[in-house]
Amino acid sequence: MEWVTTTGRSVEEATEAALDQLGVAADEADIEVLEEPKSGLFGRTRGEAKVRGRVRPTEVRSKRENRRSRGNKNDGQQRRERQSSDASGNNKSSQSRKNGGQRSTRNSKNEKLMNDEQRDPVEPAAVGEAAETFMTGLATAFGVEATVVVEREDTEIEVAMNGSDLGLLVGPGGRTLTAVQDLVRVAAQRRLGDHDTHLRLDIAGYRERRKASLEAFARKIAQQVRESGKALAIEPMASPDRKVIHDVLAGEEGVSTASKGEDPNRRVIVSPG
Repeated sequence: MEWVTTTGRSVEEATEAALDQLGVAADEADIEVLEEPKSGLFGRTRGEAKVRGRVRPTEVRSKRENRRSRGNKNDGQQRRERQSSDASGNNKSSQSRKNGGQRSTRNSKNEKLMNDEQRDPVEPAAVGEAAETFMTGLATAFGVEATVVVEREDTEIEVAMNGSDLGLLVGPGGRTLTAVQDLVRVAAQRRLGDHDTHLRLDIAGYRERRKASLEAFARKIAQQVRESGKALAIEPMASPDRKVIHDVLAGEEGVSTASKGEDPNRRVIVSPG
């Protein structure tokens, strides 16, 4: 995954800028602090904070950790059961057989976990095929006619569904599309144990149209800020939309951008500068 480097008046501001450039939330990124502002006189700070970030590779260990957690819970339960059995003196043998069976089950699970950890890297082509199969099945389930095209470039995978009557799968503001993209990632990446690819989904060309609209809107806002000399706050947007705003205005003279607030109310502030 490629790293992006951003700066800001504080580490938090630089981190927010990096997240917006990557188009992901904080829990989906790796952030490293490269430089921190230095303290000056009268509590002022000198210099800027600098961080670098990247999209965190997809993790698949959550289920394994849950298994370990359940295993630890079973251990505590077994100890309590043995203590109760020793106190009563009636069910010691049966409890021993029960614990032995549970230990055998845990050993089998541990062996499976070790085999999973030794799994070979997943080919991006296999991830693309799984995504195509999932989206084709989804179109059938919704009773719509659609074609699914997958394009790959190294570890970048673009999945596009095109057809008629696909508005239901896009939803207001693309929110349903975002949810479907999460489902595709689960079905194609996490199910296969893929840690390396970055998969994006578009339906009925919505993302391209949305991007073009946002780019025109961002330039209009930039012009208003330059003419008025006052900062403007854009309505709250999802992370991918904020990224478009930041990317477009990074090439515009006389303005700067920063994200403020917490999702789902996080927004871009366009300021003179």
